[in-house]
Amino acid sequence: MSLTPPPTVRKLRDALHSKAKSAPGYRFYALYDKLYREDILRFAYDRCKANGGAPGVDGQDFEDIESQGLDAWLGVLTKELREETYRPQPVRRVNIPKYGQPGKFRPLGIPCIKDRVAQMAAVLVLEPIFEADLQPEQHAYRPEHSALDAVRQVEALLRTGEKGQGRGKRDRNRSLRFLSLFPVPFPRPPAQ
Repeated sequence: MSLTPPPTVRKLRDALHSKAKSAPGYRFYALYDKLYREDILRFAYDRCKANGGAPGVDGQDFEDIESQGLDAWLGVLTKELREETYRPQPVRRVNIPKYGQPGKFRPLGIPCIKDRVAQMAAVLVLEPIFEADLQPEQHAYRPEHSALDAVRQVEALLRTGEKGQGRGKRDRNRSLRFLSLFPVPFPRPPAQ
């Protein structure tokens, strides 16, 4: 999701990331109070709304929340988180068709919007800390990274070899033979 965070959220996330990057052994002891900050919860709500999705077991959708008053709804969630009385609701389970397998289904859990917002608030606070520990070549579950980026990186390494390895024509031909095994949408370089 590429919504731009408000300056206060960005400042918090940058500070957490900087601290985690500069002091890898540092333990973050006081993060819970960041979850129920108004700016964090509002941005978490905006991200959840941008993701869309069906209502959970409570049947409440984004239009219901906004018609009843978003500020009041966020206030209730803030109070529950601050007083540590928040409890997630059961997840609604639906079966959806499996892609490419007609007649087969897989279960999908749909949490309530309140639970999604609380989870997204946790992601907003924790993500910059864990992101600092990941290597550049790790792509899974990271913002601004995708499986396609990983495939492109592997393909580039196979095509060119790592710098300083002194790969010759024979190694390049092996890599190209390996690439020809997979139907990928990348243009093939001309043989040398």
